[in-house]
Amino acid sequence: MPDGWKRQHLRDVINAMEAGVSVNGDDKPALNGEKGVLRVSAVSYGVFAPGANKRIFQADLNRARINPRAGSIIVSRANTSELVGASAYIEQDYENLFLPDKLWQIRKEGVNADTKWLSFFLASSRTREVISGRATGTSSGMKNVSQDAFLGVPILLPPLPEQRRIAAILSQWDDSLSILSRLIEAKRQQKRGLAEALLTGKRRLPGFEGEWELQPLSKFLRESRVPGSNGTTARKLTVKLWGKGVYEKREKLLGSENTKYFKRRAGQLIFSKLDFLNGAFGVVPKDLDGLESTLDLPCFDFLPGLEPQFLLEYISREEFYRQFEGGAIGGRKARRVMPEEFLKAEVELPPLPEQQAIASVLSTLDEELSALERLRTSVQEQKRGLMDLLLTGRVRVKVEEAS
Repeated sequence: MPDGWKRQHLRDVINAMEAGVSVNGDDKPALNGEKGVLRVSAVSYGVFAPGANKRIFQADLNRARINPRAGSIIVSRANTSELVGASAYIEQDYENLFLPDKLWQIRKEGVNADTKWLSFFLASSRTREVISGRATGTSSGMKNVSQDAFLGVPILLPPLPEQRRIAAILSQWDDSLSILSRLIEAKRQQKRGLAEALLTGKRRLPGFEGEWELQPLSKFLRESRVPGSNGTTARKLTVKLWGKGVYEKREKLLGSENTKYFKRRAGQLIFSKLDFLNGAFGVVPKDLDGLESTLDLPCFDFLPGLEPQFLLEYISREEFYRQFEGGAIGGRKARRVMPEEFLKAEVELPPLPEQQAIASVLSTLDEELSALERLRTSVQEQKRGLMDLLLTGRVRVKVEEAS
C-alpha cells in the first residue's frame, strides 16, 4: 500500500445516497422547460449526458422528486454487466431533470474525501470490475447492485491534498475531452444542416441545375429474400438506431431452429421494422457480406438510377421516417413499418450524377467526424491508463508540484 494511504470502503467516504422513482415518459427528450426523467445511459460513459432523458407524462410529474445537483455523483445501480455501476460527476444543478429508480445520487458533506477524486475512482476500470462482480441478476441483459454491496467496495484512500491534486490532473484530461466532444458536436450540426439543404434541393452544388423528379422507391429498390439458415446456426445482422450502422449481432443464447433467416449481401439497404421510427437504417458493409437476418430486418437490392449513400442519408432524416407513424402496425411500443409501405413512399430525386456528388460531400464530412472520434477514443484510452497509475499509487503526485 502506498505510504500515507488508508484501506477503507466506500461507506467510509459516502454519507448520503438517494434514488429517484420510476415515472412514465415518452421517447422524446424534454425541451424548452419541460420536465424529463434521466435514462440510465445518461451516465453510461463517465460523462454526464443530460440530453439522455425522456419527457415525463403530465400525470406523473408530481411523482418525480430528485434533481441532479452540482457537486454530486450519479451512479447506475442497474444496467448490463458492462455498465452497472457506471457513474458521472455533476457540474451544475438541473432543475428540470429527475432521477429514475435505477440511478443513485451521491452527496457527501464533512467526509474526508474529495468528491471529484471519488468520481474518478468510481469511473476507473478496476472499480467498475469490482462493482460488476458484486452485481446480481439472472437476466443476461440486466444486472443490479445493492446499496450494501456498493458501499462495501474497498478503496485505497490517499491524503486529502493528494486526492485534490490527482483530481486536478485528471480534470485537465477531461477538459481536453470536452473540447473534442464540442468539436464533434459542431461537426455533426454542420453535417446535419448541410445534409438537409442538399438532400431537399434547397441548396445546389455548383454545376448542377434542372428540376428534381418525385419518384416511388419501388422503382429503385427490390426486396431480397434469399433463403438462409435458422436461428441456431445463422450469423446474424443487427441495425443500430439513428443511422449508427449495421453490425454483427452477438448473442449469448442461440435462437430457434424454427426461425427462418435470409442471406444478406454487401451493398443492400437494410432496416428494422420495429425501429423504423427510430431511424434504424443502414447499408450492409463488405465485411458482413453473407450474414443473415429474419424478415423483421428486410433487405433491398438497389436498381439502376439511385445512389445508395444518397438514399441512406435521405431516409435517415427524421422528416422522412416520421411520416410513417400513421401507417405503422402494432401497439405504441411495438409499431412496425412494413416493406410494402416503405416502397410506396415517393422521394424527390435529382439526376444520378448530382446524387453521387451530394453523397460524396456528405461522406467527406463523415470521414472528418470519424477522425475526430478516433482522436477522442485515443485520448480516453490515455486517460484511463493515467487513472490506473494515479488511483493505485503506482505513480505518486507531490502536492507541491505545479502540474
